[in-house]
Amino acid sequence: MGFSQIIFSWTAIIPVIVLLYYFFRKKYTDQTVSSTLFWSEIMQETRVSPYLKHLQKNALLYLQLLALLLLVLALMNPYVKKSTIVGAQTIFIVDTSATMLAGKGQSTFDTQKKEMLSLVKELDGRPMTLITTGNTPKALLQQETNTKDIEKAIQELQVTYETAQMNKALDVAQAFVSNTPTSIYVFTDSLDKKQLPMEKDTVKWIIKGAAKDLTNIAITRFAATTDGQSAVSLVQLQNDTDQEQHVTLSIENVKGKELVSESILLPPKEAVTKTFKDLPLEDTMTASIDAKDDYAVDNSQTVLLQTATSKVVVDQSMHQLIQKGFQTINSSVKIVPSSQVADNKDATIVTNQTALLEKIDKPIVLFGRDDVEKVEATGEIGTTSHALFAFSELKDIYVSAIYPGFDGYKTIASIGEQPFIQRSPEGDIVVLADIADTDWPLHPSFPLFLWSAEQQLSESIGSLGIFTPNEQRAVALAQGDWSVYSQDDEFLSSVTNGLLTAPMKPGIYTARSNDEEKRFIVQLQTQERVIEKGTSYTLGELQDNGKKEISKTSFIPWLILIILVLLVVEWEVQRRRGFTN
Repeated sequence: MGFSQIIFSWTAIIPVIVLLYYFFRKKYTDQTVSSTLFWSEIMQETRVSPYLKHLQKNALLYLQLLALLLLVLALMNPYVKKSTIVGAQTIFIVDTSATMLAGKGQSTFDTQKKEMLSLVKELDGRPMTLITTGNTPKALLQQETNTKDIEKAIQELQVTYETAQMNKALDVAQAFVSNTPTSIYVFTDSLDKKQLPMEKDTVKWIIKGAAKDLTNIAITRFAATTDGQSAVSLVQLQNDTDQEQHVTLSIENVKGKELVSESILLPPKEAVTKTFKDLPLEDTMTASIDAKDDYAVDNSQTVLLQTATSKVVVDQSMHQLIQKGFQTINSSVKIVPSSQVADNKDATIVTNQTALLEKIDKPIVLFGRDDVEKVEATGEIGTTSHALFAFSELKDIYVSAIYPGFDGYKTIASIGEQPFIQRSPEGDIVVLADIADTDWPLHPSFPLFLWSAEQQLSESIGSLGIFTPNEQRAVALAQGDWSVYSQDDEFLSSVTNGLLTAPMKPGIYTARSNDEEKRFIVQLQTQERVIEKGTSYTLGELQDNGKKEISKTSFIPWLILIILVLLVVEWEVQRRRGFTN
């Protein structure tokens, strides 16, 4: 605390003058009158405390002194110092991913919006830039100084369900910094310090994270397929808490009818996979759990089931795990001798015969190669953003040896610098490893990959596939005017030049023209089904003439209010005593 107008301290003499006036005012001598002696005896029993009597007698003096002292204090302008936003400009980076909806009572996103609004009051005229995350970061405000416009933009912020991709947003923020001293506030749930660009010493980073004690139980995988007579589904649940959790898993159709329900015990920090066979034939299934956690968005997931119009043929020389895997997801799979594989040109073929890539026009699945020798594999597996990995995340998989990749093929997964999974220009899927040289079948991602591969190469009816929130994708649609509708038949957007922009929220949607409609799913990405421990910290310092910038909150308004109240009380005391006295 300090005083900005200490020069007015001389006014303290005014209360002293008032006090001296009371010392030298006219005094009266007590005189006993005989007629009042009896009254004095009676009043002894009802007389008030001498302290209270003293206060009543000198109330006017104390009120005047207090009012004058507060006036002197107000003239000296007392204030309290507190830290505030530093730098010549401020940048807000706001994470709008789905995980920001996690929280206890109130979501992290809503909590941080309130914090943003409180920080706006400390800008003191500095320009502010507002950036939101996503696949394409957006600068909603650029060097804005109008407080009302800033507050309006913050209040209109909403979760877009897209993966944050914070690196892109940080790059956008760096473009506004230049050499200007800048405070950059990052409102997110968790951000590793290693991601922050610390090349410039003109930036102060303030990271506002989520609470550290959030819990989550999620449906991380949900897949289903059908042979036209019954359905098979696979559900993977992840318990991210430190305690065992009992949940009830249920699968329903689009009308809410329960197809199957099971109580499941989830060990702490582990994943559990459940397979359900011979389910009633439905075109839409939704899996949900009744978990009581702090993040509800990932407690349900929906899939569309389509009857494949092509058959699946597996080369008899393929590993038993590949044969059994395809038979599990499609009961009509045929196992044929290697010499007869080429005769099934109307089916999806699974083999290792490289020569069939040129002989068969229809795309095939190649596991390994029979025309070259394999080499030792080193490094970790990395994947690109591809529909094959929408369900099957290749993580912690060991591969000892792989085959050389094909020239001209697109690599969608690699081990170190070596290709692991490729796609040919014609759509063939090539896995450059023998199953015997990997522990992939021990992971839940293996059957999910087989299912994704089979779905990719089979011709499905009436479906546009799986989209991520706000994803833009070119889709093969017949000529005509196509529009996107929600399950409640609400119009959302139009398909322009074959480019469909997926809605923001996860769920089932329909692309519709005059005489045709195709459904598709908007689904959270895998990263949005995991909650990381919240992190808040500050990095870097900015200086202003060698001193940290601070704000001064003055006490004058409160002092003036108290003085006015004292004047009213003083007037009332004087009125009760009588103004003539």
